[in-house]
Amino acid sequence: MKTFCPYCEKETEVKYIEKTEDISVKGEPIAVDVEFYSCIKCEGEFDNPLSVYDPLEKAYEIYRSHHNLLRPSRIKTYRKELGLSQLEMAKVLGWGVATLNRYENGSLQTEAHDKALRLAMHPDNLVELLERTPDALPEKKRRELLAKLIKCEKQSDTLRDIFLHRFGGYEADILSGYNKLDLAKFFNSILFFCKGGIGKTKLCKLLFYSDFKHFQKYTVSITGASYVHLPYGPVPDEYELYYAALINDEKALNKQIIYHTADMIEERFTSQKEPDMSLFCESELKILASVKEHFKGCGARDISDYSHKELGYQETTEGEYISYEYADKLSW
Repeated sequence: MKTFCPYCEKETEVKYIEKTEDISVKGEPIAVDVEFYSCIKCEGEFDNPLSVYDPLEKAYEIYRSHHNLLRPSRIKTYRKELGLSQLEMAKVLGWGVATLNRYENGSLQTEAHDKALRLAMHPDNLVELLERTPDALPEKKRRELLAKLIKCEKQSDTLRDIFLHRFGGYEADILSGYNKLDLAKFFNSILFFCKGGIGKTKLCKLLFYSDFKHFQKYTVSITGASYVHLPYGPVPDEYELYYAALINDEKALNKQIIYHTADMIEERFTSQKEPDMSLFCESELKILASVKEHFKGCGARDISDYSHKELGYQETTEGEYISYEYADKLSW
């Protein structure tokens, strides 16, 4: 093919090259696909000016996934949910507006700033920040936001907080896929799989395969959930409590009991709310979609039998945690 070569300064024959290269992100090598043209005449290499693919942006996405950093879209969405401008949010956080602007537009935040952002996403922490920075917002807006946050704070003393207190305090290790429990991602993974309705048995397996498949490719789980060996296959630890929270407290799931025969009863869940997919990075979105597609034709019995063949299931006993070390041995 022919295109303009910036070295020859004219249209020449070129070849399209696609390969994997390591891009260093904060000293960590990240393997990403790169694409470029090589001029056959001068052998100069240059980017395709029409391509929208950015290898550095892809490397940043993978780095965020490895280190569980908030995505730019999530930071921006949260600020807008609060009804704050970048300048107002930056003042509340005690940052310069340029810093927040960079993070929302794709720059990598420091781990300290990521922690500050996550803390600010909890209503009681944000209330404290607003009280410490009385001049950050116009008084009317400040009062309205405080009233909204205090109301949310009162409503949040539910099973959600019990989960975080009871299960969210464990250290990120091989049983959690080197990730802390991210309840928002776990809940929204459930809502994603439950769109249109799904049986409880199949749902448990889709969550298992999503976390383990992501760990297999990127050495970190999506949700930080731990999984245990039960008779019908791998399931999230204490999964019944999570589903109950979404049904009773969050009003995000609907449960239906289906009687197929006198001996066969199915619990079926259907999402009542749209999942917030902005919480997930690109690699996580791809894994969730691929798992849903791979098992779309499987019923509860099929996927249960399929999961029983996994080495992680076969080499554990009932009630035992399944280590993410087995992710490399997945049959798919």
